[in-house]
Amino acid sequence: MAATAELFEEPFVADEYIERLAWRIPGGGSKGGAEAFDPKRLLEEFVNHIQELQVMDERIQRKVEKLEQHCQKEAKEFAKKVQELQKSNQVAFQHFQELDEHISYVATKVCHLGDQLEGVNTPRQRAVEAQKLMKYFNEFLDGELKSDVFTNSEKIKEAADIIQKLHLIAQELPFDRFSEVKSKIASKYHDLELQLIQEFTNAQRRGEISRMREVAAVLLHFKGYSHCVDVYIKQCQEGAYLRNDIFEDTAILCQRVNKQVGDIFSSPETVLAKLIQNIFEVKLQSNVKDQLEEHRKSDAEQYLKNLYELYTRTTNLSSKLMEFNLGTDKQTFLSKLIKSIFISYLENYIEVEIGYLKSRSAMILQRYYDSKNHQKRSIGTGGIQDLKERIRQRTNLPLGPSIDTHGETFLSQEVVVNLLQETKQAFERCHRLSDHSDLPKNAFRIFSMLVEFLCIEHIDYALETGLAGIPSPDSKSANLYFLDVVHQANTIFHLFDKQFNDHLMPLISSSPKLSECLQKKKDIIEQMEMKLDVGIDRTLNCMIGQMKHILAAEQKKTDFKPEDENSVLIQYTNACVKVCGYVRKQVEKIRKSMDGKNVDTVLMELGVRFHRLIYEHLQQYSYSCMGGMLAICDVAEYRKCAKEFKIPLVLQLFDTLHALCNLLVVAPDNLKQVCSGEQLANLDKNILHSFVQLRADYRSARLARHFS
Repeated sequence: MAATAELFEEPFVADEYIERLAWRIPGGGSKGGAEAFDPKRLLEEFVNHIQELQVMDERIQRKVEKLEQHCQKEAKEFAKKVQELQKSNQVAFQHFQELDEHISYVATKVCHLGDQLEGVNTPRQRAVEAQKLMKYFNEFLDGELKSDVFTNSEKIKEAADIIQKLHLIAQELPFDRFSEVKSKIASKYHDLELQLIQEFTNAQRRGEISRMREVAAVLLHFKGYSHCVDVYIKQCQEGAYLRNDIFEDTAILCQRVNKQVGDIFSSPETVLAKLIQNIFEVKLQSNVKDQLEEHRKSDAEQYLKNLYELYTRTTNLSSKLMEFNLGTDKQTFLSKLIKSIFISYLENYIEVEIGYLKSRSAMILQRYYDSKNHQKRSIGTGGIQDLKERIRQRTNLPLGPSIDTHGETFLSQEVVVNLLQETKQAFERCHRLSDHSDLPKNAFRIFSMLVEFLCIEHIDYALETGLAGIPSPDSKSANLYFLDVVHQANTIFHLFDKQFNDHLMPLISSSPKLSECLQKKKDIIEQMEMKLDVGIDRTLNCMIGQMKHILAAEQKKTDFKPEDENSVLIQYTNACVKVCGYVRKQVEKIRKSMDGKNVDTVLMELGVRFHRLIYEHLQQYSYSCMGGMLAICDVAEYRKCAKEFKIPLVLQLFDTLHALCNLLVVAPDNLKQVCSGEQLANLDKNILHSFVQLRADYRSARLARHFS
């Protein structure tokens, strides 16, 4: 294989190159097997190829040297050419500097010449203008205006410029010598001013913006320029208020004027601001006064609704107007306009709000009690009442007759929703209408009204009435409606708390009133919870009392000590059936009346008292063998009932009681073994002994020896 430069092009891999070289040599590769391999031939070819590579290397080296020499020669020639160009550039730069200096010199001469010409021309122009003014002044002095500028109505612009200058000159002249001419000039000045204003008015009616701009530019130097602006503002409003919505009409009007006022007046922001001020002080103020004064003294509800709506719509309009250019401090400008309209109404807003809220809340409550044909009774307070309350709580003695509420809780969700709705609207009005510094204080006053009428006058009254309606524990017919009061009170508390968080908190969150409101809320809820706890405790006592009545009426001594042991066919006693039925109803009622952990807490308390009642009840009887079996069946049924409490402690208590009842039937010889069983081992021996003493064979079987 002949060696060429192409064989070494990138990518070049030496191993592959050797492999290709060996493969092409006969006897040099694996072709033909090991017998065909000829190492001498391969060595000879390698030596020859190395010589070829050396020759090729020398040839390439010579070529590289030749190219390097050529490159060095061209580099020298290029460097020489660059030097020549640099010299040429320096010469050109020197010429440019000379030209620039010459241009500056000529410009200086031209400016100097211009100043000299202006110095000569300006006094000349002034002299010419003064001559013209003197000529026009002489016409006024002679009393006859002959110049075309005064007689031609089409040259009113030039006449206005002249008369304005003459008017300024006339003011400097002494009155005693020039009173007549001053009067004539002033008269012409006012005539032209009126003509220009009339021309502006006509142009506005025709919708000629360019003519309005020309006339306004002329009037700018006249005293009557403000009258021109007033005319524009007045005519803008003509036909703009055809609908009943003054706020929407105002927004549309200002949007339209904002687009054209810049094409007419030199200071459009001043004109637009004056238009808005006029609208606020005339149109809006009149509209607000008409709607508010009508109801201010006769209908507080409508007055507050109108005030809130008008103020809200006015502030919304102000937000839209903020998009326009009204000068430097448009926020302050618009705020002052709003304040000027509403200040007399906002000063005493909170007093009207509180007065209305108080009367409205009282009416809602009274209407509810009237619908129930109920006359609210005064809740006793003071030392004697507190003493009675403590005695009732600790002893459950019937101090005074209980009130029969006929199942009425005197709590109404409709009343609560109405009160909360009124308060919600009051909070919204308070947020909008109160000054920022007075907002927390006003919100607290509204909250205090809510606490007074919802929490105290309604919920607390219902709790007090409910407490008074709870019968004494020994009452034979106990209608326990207090749990209904608990259920409704819980629902109302959730609604009350939601409004506190949703509507009051945002108004007071960053003020010292926050802690005051939280404390007030905490106090009122703690007061309610305390009364609920007392009522629930009394209700549980009544439930236990009812169970006692059932047991006393239905349980017979012969149930557990029958005259004929073989005649007992019942699985459990009638008293047990009725008590379990009553307990299941009460458990279901408690679950419906409460939520969360309160359910478990109350059920655990009821379960513990239920267990104590059954335990003490069983202690009253003597048990034969068959009677003991029946007692075990009763307790098993009680335990099944206790499972529905879903309280581990209650179930454990009845499991233990069931184990104790086994002592009533166990054989005397096995008594000691049963007492040391898993469920009874941890009980006091006196408890075990007391149960064994209930056995009819206690003395005959000499069972006391097991506890000595």
